[in-house]
Amino acid sequence: MFKKGWGATLLGAAAALALVGSAIAQQPLKIAFVYVSPVGDAGWTYQHDLGRKAIEKQFGNKIATKYVENVPEGADAERVIRELAASGHTLVFTTSFGYMNPTIKVAKAFPKVHFEHSTGYKRDKNVGTYNARFYEGRYLAGIVAGKMSKSGVAGYVAAFPIPEVLQGINAFTRGMQSVSPKGQVRVIWVNSWYDPGREREAAMTLISQGADVLMQHTDSTAPVQAAEEKGVYAIGYHSDMSKYGPKAHLTASTHDWSGFYAKMVGDALAGKAQPSNVWGGIKEGMVKMAPMNAAVPKDVRDMVAKAEADIAAGKLHPFAGPVKDQSGKERVPAGKSMPDDQLAVMDYYVEGVQGQLPKK
Repeated sequence: MFKKGWGATLLGAAAALALVGSAIAQQPLKIAFVYVSPVGDAGWTYQHDLGRKAIEKQFGNKIATKYVENVPEGADAERVIRELAASGHTLVFTTSFGYMNPTIKVAKAFPKVHFEHSTGYKRDKNVGTYNARFYEGRYLAGIVAGKMSKSGVAGYVAAFPIPEVLQGINAFTRGMQSVSPKGQVRVIWVNSWYDPGREREAAMTLISQGADVLMQHTDSTAPVQAAEEKGVYAIGYHSDMSKYGPKAHLTASTHDWSGFYAKMVGDALAGKAQPSNVWGGIKEGMVKMAPMNAAVPKDVRDMVAKAEADIAAGKLHPFAGPVKDQSGKERVPAGKSMPDDQLAVMDYYVEGVQGQLPKK
């Protein structure tokens, strides 16, 4: 009797351990996202959150996601990233340029956590970077602006004078001048990724200076709303912002992060995640143009569609030479295209951009 009961006990214990092991094996992968602005229903953070929702739908109960929104860059970002890593999140996406140094710092303290930083350039053993070639969409937006502007002046509401933003301003200008050689772009810096009040004020100022098409590298819909109010055109950014300016909104350069997030999560679940080094554009489906407003003529739509196809095929580069800066200095000779290492450190305006670049 003793032996029989002992055997039953062992069998029961083994079964219990198997159940515990199965439960551990089935624990979902905990994934976290850190956002610089509110999620809202349009803009930079909204697009990243669409990517988060896409992986939730694709992977179901294999993963558990969490996001923290409206996190300022700097010390507060470090605190939030550290708390997420400490609470069991083993895959963390930090989605703003100013999160770069905090991400690198926290990653050193959590070597078993995989971090992916958006728009940065610093990597480590457990830190990858991912970005989109925003400038490709900007060039196409510039073609639309050049064709639709009557004044020949476009206004640009910009966040910070870093290479990523300057690539966009310059590509937009080159796109505009490819169809309107005398076109000008005027820039106002708001020193914030998301500040609807400042963005609106900048937009209004640019309109008062003669801009009849607005572009932006900021997160809110304020510039589009200002354009709608004042009866001028606007081109959205990050996402389709047409509902905020049905008459004003011509199109938008949008970003799709879902494919990248799906790959990283799939690799993590398979136990083969490696730090990324991704810079994808139109060809990879990371940059897309939103539907055109009915006000945009068919010939302009066709022109943009062809340019988009040529960029994807490698036949057209927004910074194909000759490229000259604002002072007339040649940066890229004819017959060459600007290489990625030069794009990554862009710190000047090209010809056609008005005003002086803020000093660092």
